[in-house]
Amino acid sequence: MIREVIVVEGKEDTVAVRRALEADTIETGGSAINESVLRRIELAQERRGVIVFTDPDAPGERIRKIVAARVPDCKHAFLTKDEARGKDGIGVEHAAPEAIRRALEQVRTPEAGEGGGAAEIEWSDLLDAGLIVHGSAARRRERMGELLGIGYANGKQFHKRCSTFRITRKEFAEALEQLEREGI
Repeated sequence: MIREVIVVEGKEDTVAVRRALEADTIETGGSAINESVLRRIELAQERRGVIVFTDPDAPGERIRKIVAARVPDCKHAFLTKDEARGKDGIGVEHAAPEAIRRALEQVRTPEAGEGGGAAEIEWSDLLDAGLIVHGSAARRRERMGELLGIGYANGKQFHKRCSTFRITRKEFAEALEQLEREGI
């Protein structure tokens, strides 16, 4: 059983998580997250810790940002869009149990990584790596997000996640090498 409470968007996400492992969840009710749900998430963080596990789409990112702003020290788990793709959309509810377990094993915290302090990954690193201002930047960021376990994001958000999750130069370089080996 996972010690932390997992924050998901809806009931079908809870069902999918419980198919994969034993865990307690808090459902946000989708994008309509309200004050009472946020208070429950704060309480869960105080008592057990929280892992935010939302869909890899725009509404899921919106919910993740709302929760992280309110509970800044919460943990984050990410699925790739491919792992979350179903015949009627993208969501945690479509992910295989193995993908859910993998995402929750690779949970990220704002304090994770070596180094603490100032961000190691600079905007110029993203430019040099072809993650911004490049014909394949979006695809490259998507794969780098998968390799680093921080999910897909636009350039500005990707840079922020590298800083927030304290991605080290070593982690970044290893992921970039893998990206190059894959020819992306």
